[in-house]
Amino acid sequence: HVQLVESGGGSVQAGGSLRLTCVAYGYDNYVDYMAWFRQAPGKEREGVAAIDRAGSPTYTYSVKDRFTISRDNTNNVLYLQMDSMKTEDTALYSCAAVNAASGIIKRGQGTQVTVS
Repeated sequence: HVQLVESGGGSVQAGGSLRLTCVAYGYDNYVDYMAWFRQAPGKEREGVAAIDRAGSPTYTYSVKDRFTISRDNTNNVLYLQMDSMKTEDTALYSCAAVNAASGIIKRGQGTQVTVS
């Protein structure tokens, strides 16, 4: 089964950038796409971006044109480049392996992002 480990979180000023990294250990044949989620204090977890096996990305409206999701299939690494960050981007970000039919197969522990 796949294990996911995120890194790259931290504190940044509004307008700044961060890049999150998620390394996938192991392999799961049922993973249809990889995704980033975030959860701010007192709010529900929301999907931020996803990328399928072919590399096609989708984004939630609030991050479109600011965030870029990408993947390195050779090294099993998922990235989230976050630019023009806003205070409302502050959250715990986690990556997930997702099956289209059954949902999240595995989610990492997360990495904290704080924008001030």
